[in-house]
Amino acid sequence: MKKTREKGVLSHLPALIFVVAVSLSYGVTVEGGGCSRNPVIFNMGDSNSDTGSVLNGFGFVRPPPFGRLFHRYVGRVSDGRLIIDFLCENLTTSYLTPYLKSMGSNFTNGANFAVGGGKTFPRFDFFNLGLQTVQFFWFQNQSIELTSKGYKGFVKEEDFKNALYMVDIGQNDLALAFGNSSYAQVIERIPTFIAEIEYAIVSLYEHGGRKMWVHNTGPLGCLPQQLANISRSSHEFDRQGCLKSRNNAAKRFNKQLKALCKKLRAAMKDATIVYVDIFAIKYDLVTNAKLYGFENPLMVCCGHGGPPYNFDNLIQCGGPGFSVCEEGSKYVSWDGLHYTQAANQFLVSELACVHLD
Repeated sequence: MKKTREKGVLSHLPALIFVVAVSLSYGVTVEGGGCSRNPVIFNMGDSNSDTGSVLNGFGFVRPPPFGRLFHRYVGRVSDGRLIIDFLCENLTTSYLTPYLKSMGSNFTNGANFAVGGGKTFPRFDFFNLGLQTVQFFWFQNQSIELTSKGYKGFVKEEDFKNALYMVDIGQNDLALAFGNSSYAQVIERIPTFIAEIEYAIVSLYEHGGRKMWVHNTGPLGCLPQQLANISRSSHEFDRQGCLKSRNNAAKRFNKQLKALCKKLRAAMKDATIVYVDIFAIKYDLVTNAKLYGFENPLMVCCGHGGPPYNFDNLIQCGGPGFSVCEEGSKYVSWDGLHYTQAANQFLVSELACVHLD
């Protein structure tokens, strides 16, 4: 029998209502196997939702076995689909085209501005969140102009207001901050990261965005890459084997992000802002991995070194000497930093069961 969470049991209703509302705003009806009108989605983020920006923008092709469930590399840092892909499937729309894809593009259902390595701060540095919003503004300007001239494959002016705007970023800010700062210093920097997310959401609102889907950040201290690279004493691990300091920082980040969403709802009364507690889902998966049919949640599927983490910074997934788990085996971590398709699919299925504020 599937484990029931102590809180948020009825909180699936806002999530389902929100998804249905997005669908209804586009008059989505199934007729002859298709939709009369597809929802439009714009996504900003990092490698957790990058569907090909690094590939198309920089020509960086990751070697096999990345993308093995697609039978080729398609720009995702995983063996297959990401959370954003499964969300698109649930809304019966095609996968989002990366904004940086110059050939074979179809932006009728939106665009993905997420870039691997993306952060919130500095604002306009290397495809960070602020620059992603600027790219969106230009896309919006050009899309409206081109559709008015009869061009196909772009978003119409009226669809920008009804679109779903997703923001999923912050993990890299925290991870990099821990690389050169103490725990106390990392905590001091969190308000700066949150301020950049506020800037992005307010900017999207000022450009017509009214439906916001804001992910908090996951349990950084449970990533095998964090665990394997840093020597820690036993008292710094929690009962699941995760680093307390990393996860506590993520919780502080999420607390401030949730407060921001509450503040923005009060200021933007005609907007819907959903705060998605992805931390709770991911940590529950780590805690109850065996219950959900997964292997050791802190063990990498594609890496090197064997137990306890199978992660070696010098021999990473796809590099000389790596090993990879068999297709069909249910690992949580793909390469030490990113989740497997199986884990991403589970996370999306659990979105209806966790607290969405």
